[in-house]
Amino acid sequence: MSDHLSSDSSSASDKLKTSSGQGQRLSALSSLELIDQCLATLPEGDERIDILYALRHRLIEMTTATQQHEAERTKMQTVIEKLTAPANRIGTLIGLPEEGVARIVVGGAEYYANVDLQLEGDEPKVGHQILVNEAYVVIRSLGYDRSGPIVKIREVLEEGRLRIDQEAGRQGILIQRADDLTNVDLKAGDEVRLDPTHRIAIERLENSQAQSHLLAELPTVRWEQIGGQQEAIESIRRSIEYPLLHAKLFAQYQFQQPKGFLLYGPPGCGKTLIGQATAASLGEILAKDNESAVSDTENPTQNSSTKRSPITGGVFLHVKGPEVLNMWVGESERIIRDLFLQARQQREAGKLPFIFIDEAESILGTRRTMRSYNVSNTLVPMFCAELDGIESLSQVVVILASNRPDMIDPAVLRPGRIDRKIKVGRPGRNDVGEILRVYLTADLPCGLTDKAKDGAGEKPPVSHLVEGLLENLFKPSQENRVLAIRLRNGRREILYRRDLLSGAVLAGIVRRAKEKAIERAIQAGEHESSGLTLEDLLIAANEEFKESEIFPPDDSAEEWLKLLDYHPDQVVGVSSLKPGKEAEEHRTSQIV
Repeated sequence: MSDHLSSDSSSASDKLKTSSGQGQRLSALSSLELIDQCLATLPEGDERIDILYALRHRLIEMTTATQQHEAERTKMQTVIEKLTAPANRIGTLIGLPEEGVARIVVGGAEYYANVDLQLEGDEPKVGHQILVNEAYVVIRSLGYDRSGPIVKIREVLEEGRLRIDQEAGRQGILIQRADDLTNVDLKAGDEVRLDPTHRIAIERLENSQAQSHLLAELPTVRWEQIGGQQEAIESIRRSIEYPLLHAKLFAQYQFQQPKGFLLYGPPGCGKTLIGQATAASLGEILAKDNESAVSDTENPTQNSSTKRSPITGGVFLHVKGPEVLNMWVGESERIIRDLFLQARQQREAGKLPFIFIDEAESILGTRRTMRSYNVSNTLVPMFCAELDGIESLSQVVVILASNRPDMIDPAVLRPGRIDRKIKVGRPGRNDVGEILRVYLTADLPCGLTDKAKDGAGEKPPVSHLVEGLLENLFKPSQENRVLAIRLRNGRREILYRRDLLSGAVLAGIVRRAKEKAIERAIQAGEHESSGLTLEDLLIAANEEFKESEIFPPDDSAEEWLKLLDYHPDQVVGVSSLKPGKEAEEHRTSQIV
């Protein structure tokens, strides 16, 4: 009986274990899986199958709705957290004293803050804007700020620090460089942009005003493109090109190249062209022989500490005199100082700089003694100091161009500063012919009248046009009379068109004649064009001078006399002559 009881108890125990294991397995299944198992155990055709399928579909809908509601709740919770979270502060990174620690400035106060190990954004650098949380932990790098004040460097100190100028009446301050400016070669006069804290230079800027004077390439004007002015051209070529072409010979005589040149004369006679051709010619010489000719241009009397690097090319700085003038006190002087500083930097870089100042009398005029401020009283001393002050200008060519050299301060024109004064006068008959041949080339379509064809012979059509125009311009006829000048000695001199010619006037005549020929060709058809004729040139000459009938103005007759090589002290009066009337004159000015 005992055996029977023991067997019953063991059987009950096995059943309990089996049901317990099955219960655990079923509890691990989802509701849908339990329904699927029930469906699998029911025989086909059982009515309960439809009920279970309906239950399964409703359960799926409830599960989907619950998941959607949970996703929306989570999204809403995230939005609420963002809206209720405190704002992160923006600061500036001053330094990284050790790993994981940053020295920052936030709201004008300095902090030593920790750096988040999972920092977002770029790697933080000195000068970067950074984002900090409530605990002032650096959580993100925002890069450099894109705005900030622009200052000019006054001095570059050791350890990369910079001294910058402040407004008038305020002391200068010292700033440090951003990481990206550590290896940048900064010099005094360079412009840099500061961060919002005004403690770090984060960007170097190009001085747009200084760069506006620097031409990207040397001028391409050649000596052959300048008609006439052979005396002026030869003079400036001997002064500038010979020291480079014959460097050894000049070194034997210990000859120093002239520092400055003055090109003066009436307007439109080629002063600017000569300056451009000088730079272009020297650029070709330096490009051809860079080692032999240029290496010997150093002054042999200089010690090794003052020698410059060999010249490898040239740069052209073109300055228009009036653009230097500025309404702010001291700004004009700064522009002159920056101009010469840029020239010195170009020379240190191995370039031969040319400073060409056009209309020089506008900024280097004669100084006047007066109590009120006059820009000439400060510009002229600044120019002279930069030219040959304590820090004397070396191997920089300065060329001045002026219509009125008498208005330039004598301190500028003294020997040692502007050494050569070269006059670019009005062209003579031969010079006018050369200038016309520059504009009237052999490939132009030219036409001749029957009378001209009979006398042309073997001459090319262009030569006939040049000679015909020359004959008309230099003929002392009534139509060519322009001015009558009365001198103190009683003489009365007549000035004709030939006395007022210039390269600009001749270029204008040729341009007008070409316009007439082109218009005629358009009207008649390009294939039936007769080409440029002498009549076109003669009509154009009359029109060119007709527009100048008011010459000279009543209030500036004295100024024009100086351009015509007549001293005002020797002139009693000037009369403009009306074309076509032999005796009638119209008094325009009386000079006392």
